[in-house]
Amino acid sequence: MTGSDLEALLSSASREQRSSMRVAILYAILAAVSAVTLLGLSGWFITGAALAGLAGVAAVQAFNYLLPSAAIRLLAIVRTLTRYGERLQGHKAALLTLAAVRAGLFQRFVGAPDLSRASGDMAATLLQDVEAIEDRFIRTPATLGSLGGAGAALLLCGAAGWASALALLAILIVTLGASSLLARRLLPAPARQIQEAIARLKHDVVEYAVCSAELVAYAMRETVEDELHGRAAALDRVRFAFTRGEAMLAAFVTLMGGVAMAAVIGLSDASLPVTMLAGLAAAGAIEAIGAGVRSIGRDATVAAGIDRLSALVARTPEPPLQGTRLPGTRITIGTGAGVIAMQPGDRLAITGRSGSGKTSFLSCLAGLQDSCALAVCIDGRPLANCAAQDRRPLFALSPQDAQMIAGTIADNLRLARSGLSEAALWDALATACLADEVRAMPQGLMTWIGDGGTRLSGGQRKRLSLARALLAGRPWLLLDEPSEGLDVATEQKLKDNIIAWLDRTQSGLIVVTHRPAMLALADRQLTLAG
Repeated sequence: MTGSDLEALLSSASREQRSSMRVAILYAILAAVSAVTLLGLSGWFITGAALAGLAGVAAVQAFNYLLPSAAIRLLAIVRTLTRYGERLQGHKAALLTLAAVRAGLFQRFVGAPDLSRASGDMAATLLQDVEAIEDRFIRTPATLGSLGGAGAALLLCGAAGWASALALLAILIVTLGASSLLARRLLPAPARQIQEAIARLKHDVVEYAVCSAELVAYAMRETVEDELHGRAAALDRVRFAFTRGEAMLAAFVTLMGGVAMAAVIGLSDASLPVTMLAGLAAAGAIEAIGAGVRSIGRDATVAAGIDRLSALVARTPEPPLQGTRLPGTRITIGTGAGVIAMQPGDRLAITGRSGSGKTSFLSCLAGLQDSCALAVCIDGRPLANCAAQDRRPLFALSPQDAQMIAGTIADNLRLARSGLSEAALWDALATACLADEVRAMPQGLMTWIGDGGTRLSGGQRKRLSLARALLAGRPWLLLDEPSEGLDVATEQKLKDNIIAWLDRTQSGLIVVTHRPAMLALADRQLTLAG
């Protein structure tokens, strides 16, 4: 995915939220205009009231307090409501857009021919890097609204004379231009460093979490903690550098606000109340464009996130919209001793020493990777000509180290396919010799298994993975060491259950095993020499 591809994905994801974004922009403009007008009108009202009080009782009685005070209350209410509406609609559009972006990126990842990307990289990509571009959508209404506020301030300053209005316009231009140069000088480098540091930290946390038991067993916990603390400290340093740059920007804007007030008041040729109206409106204009200045600063973070997203997914080709349907009625495997031809219902056991390519062979068939040491054809087509997304609907894989989501037993089983009934879940668990253990759990199918299934034993995770593969309803079942970690009695029962299930469904089977009992599942055997 190139930068233009990423922009296309962002544009497509935001298309359905354009109406909400337009409403948010309208609210933002109204909020900025009402805020500037409220500030200016308040200055006029307070000054006028004070002058009337100094002029005597007659001037006080002649001064109209009702209309200005009512207008101030109305503007305050409008500002509050429109600000709330802008936040509500803007965040709604941004969050729904980012949800669609994450779904699109995830679909791109899982549609890749090689799913060997580290989980930490994927987590950092789908979380941190996408989150970095959230500001791009949330800040859009506020940025455009600030222009509306600046325009309202210019109109109000016009009441104090053309010199005041021109001075404010010049100061606004200088503020935006200088802020842009300052932001581009101070922020891009720390912004990129923040994204990279967070990505490294999340990658390490995810990867270390996977092997947390081994780290404790080998007394590596303190070493890993020290390394993570070091990465966190490095992240804090670059965050401080970024915050310091933002503080310098904020200080510059505050300074320009004072300059704008002084210039407008000094050049005013109107009465004192109107002069104060123009001066406070000028301050409100600088405050309004502060959102635009902060947007310039955050652009560095957004750009860093987009750069990382583009780089991380550049190697991930976009899957075609429509694949070529493979019936999967015939699989041929070329070996040194000849060709093994299989049809649905046939059963093959694969054996061989560690490292001979047994697991890789199953991963190739299942569409998780493309490189395969054996000459394999599906329906007469070489494996290289069968796209990964076309192979995946044919095979249900129960890998040696199955991945589980952080959810319930039922959640993990229902990943197999949609529309599964509770009875189907129990039937699959029974076949996998896990039903009795699940029934003994307090919540049964609703038992929470933790992140990656950490609350289950290795044998339970293995059998839960097997049950999930059975529920997929694919023509071929791929099993990698299905009885690993099981006692002899459970292994024997599992073997009988799988044979009964295969007889009932007429599914084909390719099983990788080194356990003699599991060899009985197959009527043919292939030994890989490696």
